[in-house]
Amino acid sequence: MKMAGRRRRTHPVAEINVVPYIDVMLVLLVIFIATAPVVMQGVTVDLPQAQSEAMSEDQRTPIIATVDSTGQYYVSFDTTMEKMQDLDALTAYVQAELAKDQTRPVVVQGDAHVDYNSVIQLMNALKQAGVKSVGLVTEPIDTPQGGAAK
Repeated sequence: MKMAGRRRRTHPVAEINVVPYIDVMLVLLVIFIATAPVVMQGVTVDLPQAQSEAMSEDQRTPIIATVDSTGQYYVSFDTTMEKMQDLDALTAYVQAELAKDQTRPVVVQGDAHVDYNSVIQLMNALKQAGVKSVGLVTEPIDTPQGGAAK
């Protein structure tokens, strides 16, 4: 005996369709991979080489004042880098950062091909901003075949 005319009832499915979410996540991943090099901008500086000691790991992240090979000034701290119009803007910027934390170290990063006067003017501007001591950033001296530098 067949049950004619009787339909089978369907119950709604209570599952989430995650395929559209996976598609969106893959698109976002591709966008982040493509834009990461643009976001991580920096100034290319050919640092002079010298024997020096590295900063200790427990020291706070320094404020880095930079002069590139064209004589342009930059200030960076943590992950942000700002191009400065002139030394007065740099002085005001460093003063504002030091007002937040006086113990923060300040270092100068000068390109090896920039004229000496630009570095001195930068150091003078930092002194006017209230910086008590300034460190100089250098590259370690390349030693052939991993030998120690003398």
